[in-house]
Amino acid sequence: MTEARETTHFGEQTVALDDKQGMVNQVFHGVADRYDLMNDLMSGGIHRIWKDAMVADLAPPKAGSRPYRVLDMAGGTGDIAERIINASVGYAEVVVSDINSDMLRVGAERAKSWRYPAQASFVQANAEELPFEDNSFDGYTIAFGIRNVPRIQKALNEAHRVLKRGGRILVLEFSQVDVPGLDAVYKAFSDNVIPPMGKLVTGDAQPYQYLVESIRKFPNPALFQSMLTEAGFKRAKATPFTGNIATLFSGWKL
Repeated sequence: MTEARETTHFGEQTVALDDKQGMVNQVFHGVADRYDLMNDLMSGGIHRIWKDAMVADLAPPKAGSRPYRVLDMAGGTGDIAERIINASVGYAEVVVSDINSDMLRVGAERAKSWRYPAQASFVQANAEELPFEDNSFDGYTIAFGIRNVPRIQKALNEAHRVLKRGGRILVLEFSQVDVPGLDAVYKAFSDNVIPPMGKLVTGDAQPYQYLVESIRKFPNPALFQSMLTEAGFKRAKATPFTGNIATLFSGWKL
């Protein structure tokens, strides 16, 4: 008898769990060079405000007796890492990690022109199986990447493992709009504008159709907050942004 394969979602499709990562990788190989431009167009630039708020909440120190190390997961293009390093005036050390080589290529090239380029390193890695030692980071950030991980709970467990005691996780992710009226407008924009815009800018609508669908499959804030708690994080909380278009989740390893 053939053993049944575990399944998951890839947007609205049901796919084998072991196949999802490769399918996600293909999406981002295709859009890496214009990924940040599309984020600006899709959000009207508001994603920059959300990311600034995440880094402000992290509050990386500007000095200390030892290096302040942050793992920015799924951070290939480097926009979060640059914010963290600049906020610390060059004190923080950020490891930018992504499973996608093209996203890392874009980030590493951009980092050459940063104010503090030596404070960032780029490492290809899978969020579910991090190649880093236990208790080796002060902070773990991931912006708009956790929903693309096939085994989200496993990735959160890994985040807890690599953080030092007293370390903090911050997860910025699209959420479920809960403002009457705005929810309908947002759905119409997502369905009717984003995929055609993606085709115009990148030459392919399919990756953005997937991204729209993946947002709707992501756990609601209460459920994701409970997943942080299950991973071992304390004081887990969720902060909604812009009518809950996005949510900032946080927790501590205590």
